[in-house]
Order: sequence, then structure tokens, then C-alpha cells
Amino acid sequence: FPYLTGVNGGAAFLIVYLLSTLLVGLPVMISEHMLGRKAKAEAISTFLKLNPNKKQPWWLIGVFGVVAAFMIMAFYTEVAGWVFAYVVKSLGNGIFSTDPAVTEAAFGSLISNPWISLGIQWAVLALVGFIILQGVAKGIERTAKRVMPVLFALLIIVVIRSLTLEGASEGLKFLFMPDFSKLTGAAILTAMGLAFFKLSIGMGTMITYGSYFGDDQNIPMNATKVMLGDLAVSLLAGMAIFPAVFAYGVEPGAGPSLLFITIQSVFASMPFGHFFMVIFFLLTSLAAIGAMLSLIEVPVAFLAEHYRMTRKKATLIIVGLLAAVGSLAALSSNVLAEAKIFGKTFFDLFDYLSSNVLLPVGGLFIVLFVSWVIGWNKVEKALTNNGTLKNVKLVKVYFNVTRYVTPILVLIVLLNGFGVFG
Repeated sequence: FPYLTGVNGGAAFLIVYLLSTLLVGLPVMISEHMLGRKAKAEAISTFLKLNPNKKQPWWLIGVFGVVAAFMIMAFYTEVAGWVFAYVVKSLGNGIFSTDPAVTEAAFGSLISNPWISLGIQWAVLALVGFIILQGVAKGIERTAKRVMPVLFALLIIVVIRSLTLEGASEGLKFLFMPDFSKLTGAAILTAMGLAFFKLSIGMGTMITYGSYFGDDQNIPMNATKVMLGDLAVSLLAGMAIFPAVFAYGVEPGAGPSLLFITIQSVFASMPFGHFFMVIFFLLTSLAAIGAMLSLIEVPVAFLAEHYRMTRKKATLIIVGLLAAVGSLAALSSNVLAEAKIFGKTFFDLFDYLSSNVLLPVGGLFIVLFVSWVIGWNKVEKALTNNGTLKNVKLVKVYFNVTRYVTPILVLIVLLNGFGVFG
């Protein structure tokens, strides 16, 4: 969130992101949870089961989701590898500095080494594969419950310190005072893509998780809590980063490396900063694992359920494929830096195609499927838990937004992002 907000102009981008989350992200998440619980299956099988007209290829939505989740993992495992590398780096004094030149050099030396890039990515894949083999409750849920509250508390500490830095007010202005002249069609598409990415929608993750829901789960309430929690963390992350960016003269549009060249300056200027920096990167690495567990569960569940594989076999196949395909992203900052497709490195290409194409397109067809194929009667029964929840009015609002508002918004933004409107 901070790096994309920085690249796309700050507060104006934030407003578009908020609208995307409310009018697109939340309806798609509710839809995915509902579909998954109703079908009790992974993404592709869900559409095969629920589609009343078997001749219509709605199952391709599930295929889009599985491919998107795999493609995101291909580059995100490298980002997670950077975070893990910084856990080790933080133990020494090499990155503990308020000088951006020092932190930039440290990050540059990390990503420029092809062997380190591959090594950290494969180490991350091995760890994620081990956790995913433990299953949903023992592996994914237990990890998230233990790590997230601590990371949230530490993030608040960093925000407090960042806001006390001299010049911090400029960072807050950048984050909260919009300049709409900086908005472009590409930035709007990116904001929507970020909403899909951060909420893990349009990629089959929430359908897969929904398949594990009990019949008594309040799906609209659960989805709203997830959305609000994600939004709170996003804003806190922005408030932790941007005051420090302006206080230490770092370019806010520095890109994905923003975390690795600014947050150290905050810690270096606070009491017991070295200790907090180590803990911060350790917890951030665990948070990244939580995100990857959600992603890798999609293709693993597909192989395990659709092809009747054991969970172990499915996990090993996906991890092996990711190690091969992901290496293209891992080497994009060094030996493959000049190998570009449509002007993008493999890292950037995987990022763009998944976040800005596959996820929004998948989300578009998910809401169309729910509102025009599943229909109101079945949606009402599903989201009111057969009348046991007194939320019919809210469900009606969700259904109308899903049917008329969300598809139009996604379609307009997609077409605008691709230059259809000039």
C-alpha cells in the first residue's frame, strides 16, 4: 500500500482505493465467501457445481483465479525473501542508519546478487510448503492468530515515532490532502488492482476459504470486518512510512523498496531502535507468510480436490512449479534485468497481469455470476442463513450494488486503464 500510494501521487490515489474497497472489494469478497460455502469446493469446482447451465464456461472464472494466485506467488515470494533477508541484516549494523544512501546501498546489494535472490525465494517456498502441509487450522489459522496482533501493536509504535519526526506533517499532507491532477487512468486501475490484491479477491482465495465456513457464519459481517481491518492496517502503514519519507528526504515514488530504505531511519532515531527493528522485520516476514499461505492454498486445494491428490503431493508440485517460474521474477533485478516483455521485467509483468488484469476480470465475472446466474432468491437464503440473520435490507443493498454498480465500475476502470477512452 505505501509504495503504490507513493508512486501514484498520495491522497488522491488513497481516495480511489477507498472507493474501490467499498464498492468493489467488499461485494466481491462477500460473493466469494458465499459461493465457496455453498459449493464446499475450491475455485474451479465451485463454478462447475453451482452453474445451472453446464454449457456456459463460468468455470473459467476459477481458472483465472488459480492462475492469478500462482502468478502473484511467483513474484511475491521474492518480496518475502527480501523481508527475510532483512531479518538477518537487522541483526547487524549495516542497515541501522538515518542516511538513505546507506539503506539504499544495502538494498541494492541484496537484489543485485542472483544467487542470493534465488536462495531467499526458494527458502521462503520451502517454509511456506512446510506450513501448508499442516492444513488450514494447524498451519494457516494458528500462524495468523499468533502473529497478527503483535505486528499490529508494533506498527502502532512505529506510527507514533514516525509522527514525532521533524517534517512529519509533510508526509501526512501527502497521504491525506488529495491532488487530483496527479490521478491517471493507470493509477485508477492500479488502485482497484491493489484493492483486489490486498483483500485476496478475484484469485479464488476467498472462495477456497469460504468452502471451510460453517453454515452459521455471518458472511457479510465477516467480510466487512476483514475489509475494515485491512483498511486500518493500510492507513497505519502509510502513517508509518510517509512522515519518515519526507523527514529524511526520501523520494515517495521509490517503488517496492520503500519499506527497505525508510523504516530503518525511524528505528535508528528512537530509543531501543535496534531491538524494535529486528522484531519488526521478523514479524513482517511472518505476516508475509500469512499472505502467501492464502495464495498458495488456491492451487494446492485445486490439485488436491479436483485431481484427488494427497495434500502432500499437491503442495510439492506447486512449490516445484513456483521455484521454476518464480526464478524469472527473482532474477529480474540482476541477470534478467534487460529481458523485458512489453517493456516490463518478469517481476513487473507478473505483478501487472495478476493485479491489474486477472484479478479485476475475475472479480467482474464473479459478481455477474452471483447477481445474474445465482439470482436474488438463492443469494437471500445464503446470506441470511435461511432467515436466521435479520439482515435482509443489508443483503438487498449488497445485491443491488453487486448487480448494477460493481460490474460497471470494474468495466469502466479496466477499459480506461487499457486506454480505450484515450
